[in-house]
Amino acid sequence: MTVGDILRSKSSRIVTIRMNETVDTAAKLLRRENVGALVVKDVCRTEGNVVVGMFSERDVASAVADHGAAGSALAVSALISVQKLVSCSAQDTIEHVRQLMDQHHIRHVPVLEGHTLIGVISMRDLNAVAIASRPATGSSTTQAATQTSR
Repeated sequence: MTVGDILRSKSSRIVTIRMNETVDTAAKLLRRENVGALVVKDVCRTEGNVVVGMFSERDVASAVADHGAAGSALAVSALISVQKLVSCSAQDTIEHVRQLMDQHHIRHVPVLEGHTLIGVISMRDLNAVAIASRPATGSSTTQAATQTSR
């Protein structure tokens, strides 16, 4: 299965934030949109659609833990590593994306075609695929649990 297969089966909604916005703004956006990460874009008026990183709930926690209340006023760009953008393409396999997530200790990966953002793949997406592809064990598991509890 490929990343493109997953993208075709999920919402096309992508939540983004500009790199000059504050941690406070990002935290509010995460909560309002009920997502675990935001795609960070540059701030150039002519090229403002370039993905430069991801900002997650972990980044909010780091800002507050490292800087106290002042962390909420930091720019998102202060907490992302622009040089280390980890991304994938629609043609990549889900196993490749799982390896990227494991190697870089991340849970969200932007999907790019060239420089164009077409989606985000999350650990939750990969887990859903893994669960859906397992053979059903249904009633035999339920029967065994019922017999054990008697």
